[in-house]
Amino acid sequence: MKRHILHLLFAAAFVLPLNLHEARAETQVLAVQGNSLAPLVEKTAPAVVNIYARKLLKARSAARLLDGSGFWRLFRDSLLFGYGQDRIENSLGSGVIVAADGIVVTNNHVIEDAGEIAVALVDGRVFAARTLLADKRTDIAVLSIGGRGQDLPFIAFGDSDLLRVGDQVIAIGNPFGLGQTVTSGIVSALARTSIGVSDFRFFIQTDAAINPGNSGGAQIDMDGRLVGINTTIFSTSGGSQGLGFAIPSNMVKSIVESVVSQKPLIRPWIGFSGRSVPAQYAGLLGLPPGKGVLVTGTYKAGPAEVAGLRIGDVVISVDGFPVNEFQALRYRIATRPAGGTANLAVARQGRLITLTVSLVAPPVEPAANKMWAPSASPLRGARIASLSPALAEEIELDSALSGVVVLEAGVGSGASRLGVAAGDIIRTIDDRNVSTVDEVLAFRERAFKPWSIVLTRAGQEITLKRK
Repeated sequence: MKRHILHLLFAAAFVLPLNLHEARAETQVLAVQGNSLAPLVEKTAPAVVNIYARKLLKARSAARLLDGSGFWRLFRDSLLFGYGQDRIENSLGSGVIVAADGIVVTNNHVIEDAGEIAVALVDGRVFAARTLLADKRTDIAVLSIGGRGQDLPFIAFGDSDLLRVGDQVIAIGNPFGLGQTVTSGIVSALARTSIGVSDFRFFIQTDAAINPGNSGGAQIDMDGRLVGINTTIFSTSGGSQGLGFAIPSNMVKSIVESVVSQKPLIRPWIGFSGRSVPAQYAGLLGLPPGKGVLVTGTYKAGPAEVAGLRIGDVVISVDGFPVNEFQALRYRIATRPAGGTANLAVARQGRLITLTVSLVAPPVEPAANKMWAPSASPLRGARIASLSPALAEEIELDSALSGVVVLEAGVGSGASRLGVAAGDIIRTIDDRNVSTVDEVLAFRERAFKPWSIVLTRAGQEITLKRK
């Protein structure tokens, strides 16, 4: 039976816009009475809201929607009608009020492309919402419902790093548009990085039943604190099968703090690439299998190189948190403030050393200069851009590499016939390093003259030649 990763979104309603005030953090600690979760639910459920988004969908084809990717967003009418013409689509998801003055957190895919958004509380109040930030890379959106003087309920952030496998949690949302629903379960796994629904893959896995409509809803610990935002389920049927995934609250909190302080959202960068340590090398390095991230490249004069990190080093932890996959390391860096530092525990030639690395914004140079390769180039039909660390981070490529990235390769184009694909990084042409679009555009194909192009694709080097 076909498996699906399902964003937890369902269709339903309508909407309108609004205002922001500075958030105030408060602490609330709750105790579960006896064996009942009722006191916990009574205190937290009022802060979990329904979010209605009205979207204008441009004409599209069923073939484009059913692309075989396995990543589905559930809308009531998407698979049934409306192709070939513009249409209005109403969708329903969940959200959480995280500050008394009306700051609401939800998933980006709940409100993406929405022209109007409304937030409905369980007590019947409805507010027009304004989008303060919609971050596709983390699938988090921050809204304001301008609730000053409205006596709004809210849930304080908890520390998702304190969660352990086996901890009990509750999930609150609005599955299938039926109305607010509470389910409970345990944290069944942590640091899931293989769920490809956002750039920063580091999810809390729970067996609490969550279903379409729970997108953006709350995952709450036994102290009544928000430890995650429910975003995705893994299912063979479209319903809950005990595999739900939530974005950790520490990632969400860092985004909210950036928004309410009116600072730009900057994710730190340290400038190296890596991979999980191959099992056959772990013993040689004196490491248990599956531990640490092997450094495979560093950006010239980047923070990692300046701090002394070398190719062949193994990063064991970031500020004391173990990292066994590069995605987990990216998450640990991304949740720290730019301008600070992080301590990397590094295994090198049988020794354990600590390196302090600066956390900086990824450089935006060289400028992307996105263009189509000309007809005189063997790469004709490819849309290319100069690869800066900032662009590499944005499109989730190796930010330690320089070169020219292929953004698109048109079907049937000269580039696609050569085997060039989106995401390829052009490193050299005729044995000369290239780092800008202008250098690629200067390359012209001439009759009977041989040429060679070296690409990097998913860490592998590919050479294209005409002899």
